[in-house]
Amino acid sequence: MDNEYFSSINEVSKRLSVPAHTLRYWEKQFPAAIRPTTGAGGRRYYRTETVERLVVIRDLLYKHGMTIAGVKKLLRDGNFPTSAEEFVRSVGMSADQNNTAQSPESRDGSRLGVAIAILEQARDLLKNS
Repeated sequence: MDNEYFSSINEVSKRLSVPAHTLRYWEKQFPAAIRPTTGAGGRRYYRTETVERLVVIRDLLYKHGMTIAGVKKLLRDGNFPTSAEEFVRSVGMSADQNNTAQSPESRDGSRLGVAIAILEQARDLLKNS
């Protein structure tokens, strides 16, 4: 029965510390993953499962530095993780490594990009030692 609980956009916004306009933008960017129910007057209400997906999207974008295109690719390829940490573990990178990766390739959500970021970090460590 947990899926029967609905949260308003304001509740979700506060819970995720993300502005409501960002949630509305993410709806447009990720229509397959985020489909709130609309009530009277067009008010948005989110199921628990949708809020969980929003948490993953927020963490991938803000905590792990992925781009919207990278998250879209995960959705399109059917590789959308149940948690951001699951994704980071699956590509063999810690959150700290992902946060420090600066190359565009590392931000597209691909394993190749992650590998390139790790190699660049190793190169930098060798230079500094």
